[in-house]
Order: sequence, then structure tokens, then C-alpha cells
Amino acid sequence: MQGLFISFEGIDGAGKSTHIDAVRLAFEATGARVTLTREPGGTPLAEQLRGLVLNDPMDAMTEALIVFAARRDHLKQVIWPALARGDVVLCDRFSDASFAYQGGGRGCAWSTLETLEAWVQTPPVAKNDADSPRPIKPLLTIWFDLPAAVAAQRLTSARIPDKFESQPQAFFEKVAEAYERRAQEDPTRFARINADQTIAAVRSDVLAALVTRGLLKA
Repeated sequence: MQGLFISFEGIDGAGKSTHIDAVRLAFEATGARVTLTREPGGTPLAEQLRGLVLNDPMDAMTEALIVFAARRDHLKQVIWPALARGDVVLCDRFSDASFAYQGGGRGCAWSTLETLEAWVQTPPVAKNDADSPRPIKPLLTIWFDLPAAVAAQRLTSARIPDKFESQPQAFFEKVAEAYERRAQEDPTRFARINADQTIAAVRSDVLAALVTRGLLKA
């Protein structure tokens, strides 16, 4: 995999989607080819599964299985081919969101999600490949950290909410705690961004994180 894989994470209302396009433009200005995608989704099948996850009632395990099924199709059809081409892949959520929402928010066992992550995110092995591949994770995860109370205020003026956006503040507090746990488990991968700032300040911090990691030139 020769490309760069960067994910954007945060609770609903954190504003991450607002800044992804600015990152795309910054990379394209360097001459890089960018694949911009999202989860759940990114392929026709995964988008159908996204609709189920965001709107239909189901238990936490069923939800997790559907999300990871969508992720496998997304990886095979979009992410792995894009990285093999040398693209910069910018993904609005990836597996950290499964741990945050299906794990922290919905109560699916952490160990179950780790097993699914290992199964689903490991690329196929060629017959002549002696090396065992590892599950793919982003090179960098930009985490938009926002207090749940602030996120709840922002969501009150949002579009018609899906089943996650309509959850109470206590749900988002659990989601935020799960993001914190993921960041503690893999601190070198995460760039924590204070999302409780102006849009301009957040955008500046995001671009600075990319420069600090050597992924963009100042």
C-alpha cells in the first residue's frame, strides 16, 4: 500500500465533515490524487447498509455486524485499490467509530469488535505471499474532540436527525469516552483536535497536525 490513509472521527455535532474538504484541497494543491469517502458507505452496497444502520431498530450486535460487512465491501472496492494506486484516502469515519458507537454507545463488547476488526480489515493473502498481513488502520486519525453537551446543542439545529443523532446526551458521553479509550490504546495514530473552537481555528489545527506529521508541507 503506497498511498496515505487518513480518517476523521468524532461524535455527531463535532464538525468533522466541515473540514474534510479543506484537507482534500490541501492535498490536491500538492499534486496528490485524493479519494474522499465515508463510513458506513462508500460503495453502492455499503450505502444501502448505511441506511439500515442509521434508521432501522436492531440490537448492538446486529448493528456491528452490518457496519463491518459494509466496511469489508468498502475496503475491497474502494480503499485498498485507492491505496494501491498511491492515492490519499480521506475517510469520514472508520473502525474507531464502530468502537465508539456500537461499543461505547450501544454496549457491544469491546473484544467482539476487536475480533471483527481483525477479520474484516485484514487484506486477502496472495498464494505466494509468505508474510501474514495485518488489519489495516489509518496512518492518521484526526479526532474532533467535543464535549457531549456542546454537541447536543449543535444537533438541535441540525437536519432531521437519524437514530444516532437523536440519542440523549448520556449516549454521546459514552461515545466520547470510547473515543478516548481508542486514542489511549493507539496514541501515535491519533491527532486530537479541540473542536470547541471557531471553524477557522479548528481548520488551522487540523492542517497543522498534518504538517507536524510530515504529511503536508507548511
